[in-house]
Amino acid sequence: MTSARRAASDLHPAARGFGSAADAYERGRPDYPAAAIDFLVDRLELGPGRVVVDLAAGTGKLTRLLVPTGADVIAVEPIAEMRAKIQGARVLEGVAEAIPLPDESADAVTVGQAFHWFRADEALSEIHRVLRPGGGLALVWNTRDETDPIHAAVSQILAPLERDTPRGRKSDWARVIGATETASFEHVQVVDDDAFVERFVSVSFVASAPDHARADVEAKLRALAREAGTPIRLPYLTDLYLAFKA
Repeated sequence: MTSARRAASDLHPAARGFGSAADAYERGRPDYPAAAIDFLVDRLELGPGRVVVDLAAGTGKLTRLLVPTGADVIAVEPIAEMRAKIQGARVLEGVAEAIPLPDESADAVTVGQAFHWFRADEALSEIHRVLRPGGGLALVWNTRDETDPIHAAVSQILAPLERDTPRGRKSDWARVIGATETASFEHVQVVDDDAFVERFVSVSFVASAPDHARADVEAKLRALAREAGTPIRLPYLTDLYLAFKA
């Protein structure tokens, strides 16, 4: 068994919920704003002849936005059901702590909505290994604006299931990766009732919850959607953190 496979089997229990929620994840999760992608592409100098590795690529939400740059895009994802949704890029099974690529083989590494699942020290060591000198790491998050009343109501619905699940908002990512540059961009996701429900039942700790708990969350989300009326506008801040290998 390869080191990548051993690490994949060691995923946080909540992360394994993504396997059963891949369809809902693809339909319900937001994309990323064009301004954020333009910023990332510019800072990482992505284009023909460059190699970018999208770690924990999920269903390819970020991956597919990098493909038009003309760079060689490699998506690395441990969960088979998520990998099956990725299109337009080379796709490899693997994890951040055991990246299935040679030393100094990438010009850039991106991570969308995922670094909180990694064992940070191991992942950063592997990222450093695969990056060429001068190569960049970019972390990207769509952070829910919980001053918005709908997001605040959703948080109350989800809170009883969260427990100790890793979350992107729980760490100082600039400090963790030694970021030399950060940026934030406003973003809005517009959804109907079904996409609204899928947005939140695809959250890891909901997808991995017992059937009765997941059904209760879904019922409450549908009631909230009916009360809000459609289309529903969900505001985010898209946060980027960049660091470069010396």
